Amino acid sequence: MTAQAVAHPAAAAIDPSARLHVITGKGGTGKTTVASALAIALAEGGRRVLLVEVEGRQALAQLFDVPALAYSEQHLCTAAGGGEVVGLAVDPEEALLEYLDMFYNLKRAAKLMKRMGAIDFVTTLAPGLRDVLLTGKVKERVSEQERDGSPYYDAVVLDAPPTGRIRQFLDATREVANLAKVGPLNKQSRGVIDLLHGPKTQVHLVTLLEEMPVQETVDAAQELREAGFRLGAVVVNRVRPTLVRPDHIGADGAADPTLLGQGLDMAGIDASFALPLARQLAEYAERQRVQAENAARLDEAELPCIVLPDAIPPVEIGELTELAGYLLGER
Repeated sequence: MTAQAVAHPAAAAIDPSARLHVITGKGGTGKTTVASALAIALAEGGRRVLLVEVEGRQALAQLFDVPALAYSEQHLCTAAGGGEVVGLAVDPEEALLEYLDMFYNLKRAAKLMKRMGAIDFVTTLAPGLRDVLLTGKVKERVSEQERDGSPYYDAVVLDAPPTGRIRQFLDATREVANLAKVGPLNKQSRGVIDLLHGPKTQVHLVTLLEEMPVQETVDAAQELREAGFRLGAVVVNRVRPTLVRPDHIGADGAADPTLLGQGLDMAGIDASFALPLARQLAEYAERQRVQAENAARLDEAELPCIVLPDAIPPVEIGELTELAGYLLGER
């Protein structure tokens, strides 16, 4: 742990002692935003946290308003209490170059392969290899140490691929370990497997209260649990507040424009707004109903839920810090 670091009591579902937090979710649910907010939350109190992306989208650079991340750690922001969030965009080509040099002392040959375009060809032809390289790089950063033997990063947060392929991504290294029975590559692969399946790693699922994301979350929770991964929380993102009471809407699902008109008139507002306001009330009430139904369906995931408010994109640092408060259980 870094000097003067203080571990805040995270929400019960998020273990602050975990070394790696994997964030996944259906595309469009805001998993990058949640991963970034969690990194800020874990960095509070003087901790150093690494936030990693592996999909080549440069989403972190956009979110934190910094230049495109190179294949090296880059400061993203300072958290409360002097903590730091550092960003890293892992590139499969660069990771393969490191592997060839690290395990086989083929640095010069690897550079020649890159100039010929062979490395890009190999990583594109074998997507499973890409996942092995990416998770291997994450494992290296989790294992990185200071000179005194303490962890260089207090925690690593991984903005992982979507739930549709998260099991394949996390377990890709198992196939390599089965193929390479001995040698440094087998040892590295076993280290990755032990980390991802061990108590130092938590997998968190991000969802919206909509039918498809909720179903994918429930399915992914079951699949990951059966595969032996340690699950943390379901983070329910962009939840709309409950603004319409049942007595505001009639049995037919509509609001009474006459009553609304009377209320507007009493408030000194033009009563002609009553009809469009009634439509908006009815639409919002329907969204609330759908939210409630899908929230109940999330019980099937058998995981604690952390609810985040609806932050309108583009999300900025101040809003990420606010969301971090929810993840810490402070809001």
